[in-house]
Amino acid sequence: MSTLAAFPITKRWPAQHPDRLQLYSLNTPNGVKASIMLEEVGLPYEPHLIDIMKNESWLPEYLALNPNGKIPAIIDPDGPGGKPFCLFESGAILLYLAEKTGKLLPADPALRYETIQWVFFQMAAVGPMFGQVGFFHKFAGRDYEDKRPRDRYATESKRLLGVLEGRLDGRTWMMGEDYTIADISLLGWVRNLVGFYEAAELVDYAALSNVPAWLDRCLLRPAVQRGLEIPSRG
Repeated sequence: MSTLAAFPITKRWPAQHPDRLQLYSLNTPNGVKASIMLEEVGLPYEPHLIDIMKNESWLPEYLALNPNGKIPAIIDPDGPGGKPFCLFESGAILLYLAEKTGKLLPADPALRYETIQWVFFQMAAVGPMFGQVGFFHKFAGRDYEDKRPRDRYATESKRLLGVLEGRLDGRTWMMGEDYTIADISLLGWVRNLVGFYEAAELVDYAALSNVPAWLDRCLLRPAVQRGLEIPSRG
């Protein structure tokens, strides 16, 4: 197996177990996708905390791994062809780990693409919209007298929750009876919207039934409980 020394990030965050997959992350809604997935599939990995509040994702060593300066990112020492392989973007990481392990992504082509469409739905719509609600409702947006930006994002987030509510009608998980990367991609964002962002009332979360029940099922999974706390903030 090749060394990881060629990756500049390992100079600042040394690998104590270079034979394991290296995770560079923080337990944000995007970050926990990778840690939950790794816990679910049981791949040995070594987590490294990238403190975005200290701008560590903009350090040259991190940018050498992800030029976009966002978390999470991974280095797999046993990547395609047995060579070290680095990857960023949480959705891409979910797909990569699912295909590497043969877990949490249906083998049937139609079901596989149906699962992937919901991951893309999260990446393109749920993440950006819920994140804007978090900014305008909980953080600096509260200082703006003009509430139209907040209300615009809240209205769209409420609509997106309605899409999830309809999808989950009569289903245990996003894909029916099988828990998949679609659920992993979404659960952290829904949890943050109503928890950390304190926006449940703003998006009328109490009017939903399928989404809250689904989120409760997600949060009962031991791998989810572990992954939500990784990497530890100390």
